[in-house]
Amino acid sequence: MSSLTRERRQWMAVLAQSSADVLERQCKPLKLKPDYQLLRPTQIGLVQLQGRMEVTGARFMLGDMTVSRAAVQLKDGTCGYSYVIGRNRLHAERCAWLDALLQTEEVSARLWDKVVIPLHEQLQAQRAHQHDDVAASRVNFFTLVRGE
Repeated sequence: MSSLTRERRQWMAVLAQSSADVLERQCKPLKLKPDYQLLRPTQIGLVQLQGRMEVTGARFMLGDMTVSRAAVQLKDGTCGYSYVIGRNRLHAERCAWLDALLQTEEVSARLWDKVVIPLHEQLQAQRAHQHDDVAASRVNFFTLVRGE
């Protein structure tokens, strides 16, 4: 896997997992006005989720989840794509054009430093806080073997 693919996977996860409001606040000071066109209209749809009992158990239908997807193309031909959870077309479109801009050399370093890294750190802090909340309520059950 190339380093660009690895980096792209990382920034797409950060952009998609961030909330629309936080992403907008991070982008606003940069005053980005990308010249892009939609490759197809931004769409809202469902994806089916599957679960698995234990690690090797049979799959089962867990349910459906709403997602929004967008595909954009910059003036220079660079394409950006996104899938985000929920029904927020603007968030999906913003993630798609950020994906495209992060692939270009002129603004990628600035976007990486001002948007991706702070959002990643914020998501890590949220996960750590959630982990601490869960750990505080953890109960360890054990069974004593009787000598019968």
